[in-house]
Amino acid sequence: MDNILSIVTFIPALAAAVMALLMRGEDEAAQRNAKYVALLATTITFLVSLFIYFGFDAANTGFQFVEEAEWIFGLKYKMGVDGISVLFVLLTTFVMPLTILASWNVSTRVKEYMIAFLVLETLMLGVFMALDLVLFYMFFEAGLIPMFLIIGIWGGKERIYASFKFFLYTFFGSVLMLVAMVAMYFDAGTTDITRLLVHEFSYTSFDVLGIHVLGGMQTLLFLAFFASFAVKMPMWPVHTWLPDAHVQAPTAGSVVLAAILLKMGGYGFLRFSLPMFPIGSEVMTDIILWMSAIAIVYTSLVAMVQEDMKKLIAYSSVAHMGFVTMGIFAANQQGVDGAIFQMLSHGFISAALFLCVGVIYDRMHTRDIDAYGGLVIRMPAYALVFMFFTMGNVGLPGTSGFIGEFLTLMGVFQVNTWVALVATSGVIFSACYALWLYRRVVFGDLIKESLKAIQDMNAREKWIFAPLVAMTLLLGVYPSVVTDVIGPSTEALVSSVNTAVADAGFLAEAAEVNVAATNSH
Repeated sequence: MDNILSIVTFIPALAAAVMALLMRGEDEAAQRNAKYVALLATTITFLVSLFIYFGFDAANTGFQFVEEAEWIFGLKYKMGVDGISVLFVLLTTFVMPLTILASWNVSTRVKEYMIAFLVLETLMLGVFMALDLVLFYMFFEAGLIPMFLIIGIWGGKERIYASFKFFLYTFFGSVLMLVAMVAMYFDAGTTDITRLLVHEFSYTSFDVLGIHVLGGMQTLLFLAFFASFAVKMPMWPVHTWLPDAHVQAPTAGSVVLAAILLKMGGYGFLRFSLPMFPIGSEVMTDIILWMSAIAIVYTSLVAMVQEDMKKLIAYSSVAHMGFVTMGIFAANQQGVDGAIFQMLSHGFISAALFLCVGVIYDRMHTRDIDAYGGLVIRMPAYALVFMFFTMGNVGLPGTSGFIGEFLTLMGVFQVNTWVALVATSGVIFSACYALWLYRRVVFGDLIKESLKAIQDMNAREKWIFAPLVAMTLLLGVYPSVVTDVIGPSTEALVSSVNTAVADAGFLAEAAEVNVAATNSH
């Protein structure tokens, strides 16, 4: 199918435009129509995106379904997917219809709410498909706007503070990336990502203000991109915006934030940092591995003392993203495969956990853990679903959470055994806070009067969880669904990085020999 990437990307935006121009009113019928249009658009987007998956050739490590056209001011519109990005496209289109279904109880400015999510879907898809620096940056940054509005308009009591904190953290982190992109253009003479991937940026060390920059230009470019992607992940210590954003965002906003938006940071490391700046990545590897290990332990400990369910799961997300950054910068097959698998798995499991919070919040309008207890008596179906995803979050074998963490730790162990040891403690901590949360909310006696009339999940809520359960199980027992697709591309990535690092080491050694020979003469 010609131009399938553009079709998938812009179906939600087209639906948003139709809603904005043609739909009027705030009565019940208008609200219902807005929900159905959004659900139809996101469902069609997912169905069409399946053509990308089934037409994708995993053995081909290059970009596929490439679309290219001249744009304004000499810029290019270029889209494509490879084994690293194609499954993130599927994750996005898979989650969005569930997000719309989870928003069915929204009753305030429904049309604008649905438009914000449709526009956000287009921008997120654009990030994973863009093959031009300028196009990527536009999609990457524009995605802040609808999420800023979703948190700021439909969020909780502190929504204004949380929305501005989210926007400012992520925006300022990207300013350095923009400067780096300009430097890359002047050095390589192009903004085409496919050409930049084979361009060798200088790694000759130099001094700046008395500081010796090992890895030269590559290290500086790496740090500029790192500033943006680390905030987006988010990595410790620039993670503090995430718990506030999650707590204040509506349930659907938290789902999209955890399932998709956080993955843009990891995708950025895989698309830019490792392949374009391999020497810079090598220089910074030890620091990033230890930052990731600290994040896993620290945020797990912080999660244990939370009294708000959303905040606990938010800190859990930061810990799980620590495994992702460790795997990526281990720069070996198991590590990178594990990082991508962990991101996909976390997309399903974290989305489900925030939906679990949303189910009881819709009924009780509180996220305070102490407000619950004994829900298994009144909500057995909910207790079963919540238990399943709690086990997935812990990394129980048979769920997708186990595969991602196991592969990641295998990869890191080959690079730094101490980092792997510290990170493994995070698996124990995750069991502590996840099971503690589940016990307090679900088990015990039903003694609170407000809970004695609470209703179990309805049919709509069960339909939302069903595909998430299926994917978590499928990836847990049959991980080759993912690894067969990403394997060749990650192997090519790891090989190119290792070759670049090895060549740089040889050149550095040769340079030292030449200098020594010159001095001897």
